[in-house]
Amino acid sequence: MKITWLGHAAFRIETAKAKILIDPFLTYNSSFAAAGLDIKDVASGVTHILLTHGHGDHVGDTVQIAKDTGAVVLANADLASWLGTKGVEKLEMGNTGGTVGLGGFSATFTNALHSSAQITEDGVSHALGNPNGLMLHFDDEPTLFHMGDTDIFSDMALINELHQPDIGIVPIGDRFTMGGAVAALACQRFFNFKTAIPCHYGTFPIIDQTPEKFVAGMEGSKTAVAAPKVGESVSA
Repeated sequence: MKITWLGHAAFRIETAKAKILIDPFLTYNSSFAAAGLDIKDVASGVTHILLTHGHGDHVGDTVQIAKDTGAVVLANADLASWLGTKGVEKLEMGNTGGTVGLGGFSATFTNALHSSAQITEDGVSHALGNPNGLMLHFDDEPTLFHMGDTDIFSDMALINELHQPDIGIVPIGDRFTMGGAVAALACQRFFNFKTAIPCHYGTFPIIDQTPEKFVAGMEGSKTAVAAPKVGESVSA
């Protein structure tokens, strides 16, 4: 498994059977641009696009990439229905607690503490279902958990008990998600990750710019912290 951070909460996951984009916020992602990355390159060969929730900094370029590549888009039912009105044809929808088989892997919608909406041209905020984390179980690869945008919550322990993820992708930027110290507590108290990858930082001036608080909070943990630069990859 090859996991490439594309800045913010966006990742490309490559396995023997699938090429996946999660939360492909790319065009207006300043860290993506600063790294000199190209959307066509990171979208090349993509088979699936997975969305944790409906905010613009997560839905991002989903519609255009789906049209260009023919990728299957997975999202909660409300968000998936909305994407259908935007011209996305290959949709798989689910909701919190549900599991969807996607050929070579499955995705389970877990709980997350956040919100999920889009503000349209008329200035009205339209709810797009509940926010989620995504638990990915592969046939022959480590289990990966993208937490989405969330705060800490005690039922993370149940998520770990049910799924026993090997890799955690963890939001740490504060203000809109839990900060680094709280994220480290969540990882150590509720999960047994082999590897934790921080995200959702360094994109906007008002969130934390580095993973230092998370890295410091994880000192002494059995979990290895991998904090790649934007465009760099982690192998698992």
